[in-house]
Amino acid sequence: MKTIALFGGSGKTGQPFLEKALQAGYRVKALARSPEKISQQSDHLEVIKGDVLQPRDVQRIVQGTDVVVSLFGHVKGSPKWLQSDGTYHIISAMKAKGIQKVISLSGGGLPYEKDQPKFGDKMIRGIMKIVVPKVLNDAERHAEILKDSDLDWIIVRGPRLTTEPEKGDYRVGWVGVNASTSIGREDLADFLLKQVEDDEYIHQMPFVSY
Repeated sequence: MKTIALFGGSGKTGQPFLEKALQAGYRVKALARSPEKISQQSDHLEVIKGDVLQPRDVQRIVQGTDVVVSLFGHVKGSPKWLQSDGTYHIISAMKAKGIQKVISLSGGGLPYEKDQPKFGDKMIRGIMKIVVPKVLNDAERHAEILKDSDLDWIIVRGPRLTTEPEKGDYRVGWVGVNASTSIGREDLADFLLKQVEDDEYIHQMPFVSY
């Protein structure tokens, strides 16, 4: 069974992902600035205190793993280029350790060539440009860093994230194509975990929603 290097495992999406990964039998090395926020305990889990913006911490997590799952994102007070700089450190560590595949979580505001945004989608993106330009700009830059990396990357995008119970049924499409305006974090975590083994969406940016 593969070992996953996990960034953002203490977050609202990272927690259900971590739970599912352990239940499925994966080994996980998780980086957390506050390890106490990761409540899971398992012989297959190693939690290391550190910061994705510190290259040495990132290298410690990536070493000895098979695939990287990056779920960290902006919180109040985050640096302007958090996702971009963190992703750069992750890619550097992956190349140094010979790891090829990375799955990164982003939002529906991040554009992709296969999208066919409707009026509502365009309006939401326009609002994001005004209200949270830092997050949107950082997401776009992080995507460019991944595209230029020569790695097997998948950027998973989602709309509004909810805490509703897992449905076990969701759609995978593109913004405006076979898509809706929300996804539960439990179901999003299910899709993210499937990408550890599935190569269908390598070098693509699928949009997951109900």
